[in-house]
Amino acid sequence: MAYNQQVQFGFPSGVTIVDVVPDAIRPLIHKHWEQFPPVNPMWHYLLGVVYIFLGSASFLGNGTVLYLFFKVKKLRTPANVLVANLALLDFLMLLSQFPVFSYNCFSGGVWMFSPFACEIYALFGTITGEGSLWCHVFITWDRYNVIVHGVSGKPLTFTKVFIMILFIWGYAIGIAIPPLVGWGRFIPEGILDSCSFDYLSKDWNNLSFGIFLTVTSYFLPLLVIIFAYVFIVKTIVAHEAAMRAQAKKMNVTNLRSGGTEGESAEMRVAKTACINVTLWCICWTPYCAVVIQGLMFDQSVITPLSTMLPALLAKTCACYNPMVYALSHPRFRNAMQTELSWCCVNEPEGNPNSDGKSNSTEAASEK
Repeated sequence: MAYNQQVQFGFPSGVTIVDVVPDAIRPLIHKHWEQFPPVNPMWHYLLGVVYIFLGSASFLGNGTVLYLFFKVKKLRTPANVLVANLALLDFLMLLSQFPVFSYNCFSGGVWMFSPFACEIYALFGTITGEGSLWCHVFITWDRYNVIVHGVSGKPLTFTKVFIMILFIWGYAIGIAIPPLVGWGRFIPEGILDSCSFDYLSKDWNNLSFGIFLTVTSYFLPLLVIIFAYVFIVKTIVAHEAAMRAQAKKMNVTNLRSGGTEGESAEMRVAKTACINVTLWCICWTPYCAVVIQGLMFDQSVITPLSTMLPALLAKTCACYNPMVYALSHPRFRNAMQTELSWCCVNEPEGNPNSDGKSNSTEAASEK
């Protein structure tokens, strides 16, 4: 049996990505996206599945950190309050983002809700994202204070932590409100499954807000984090050199407990510092580059997928944060072994901190 009817896949010629969205949403969409055809539906399904995995990983990792923090009393230190706050922000980030985004991906690849829902989606994304960024800054500052200043540094107290958390949440909410009241605006972006602030309009209102957000949410935190970790690594390297010199004078191999060879706790902290900075840059720099490109330079290179993939990468920080800041450290792992045996964690017996660490390094590695 022969079929003369031609089979055509995809959308008709001339259809743009804006043409397939509901009429109620079209006024929110920037004219920049009208030049692009609808993306292959494969991308919507793929991104929807990836977000489901990210959401599940975030729930498991950050949920475990929060459970252990509230369950195990010895984990409730001032420094770990910051870690728990970071876990809460990351938990809420994907809780408020991935169900809506995935639903849109599997429902035609467009924003399926109202314009108000678009603003609320972007509002929660901004609050949790900004809060997570500044929580990183305060965790880094605490490590800098403990390791670099040592016993001369003022210890972190619950009062100080409470003030920090008030600032984190106050700043995050404060910077997310202006687009709702006229400074900047929230609109659909990329493949139009999600919403963010407008970094494509070059009028002064949107441009000034975009510049302010970029400076305070990327460059300032990045400079603080790099500054702190540079001095942390320098302090640790100097401590290692002093330990080697003292060991040489005493004619021993090293000064660690038991005289064992291997990587010192100080070097492990230095490596963790480098990993923290590297992961932070990898996750946030591509999206920041897209925003700066849209605000300052040629927008023609900004395609729907070139915005969504960096945005997806930025969301992955909610999955690795619990591993980097909590679940990879001895006290949390011991708590997992005791309270969550199904996690199959097997920490060596004995004091997890009795490996010859300096006081400063011990305090840092417990976080």
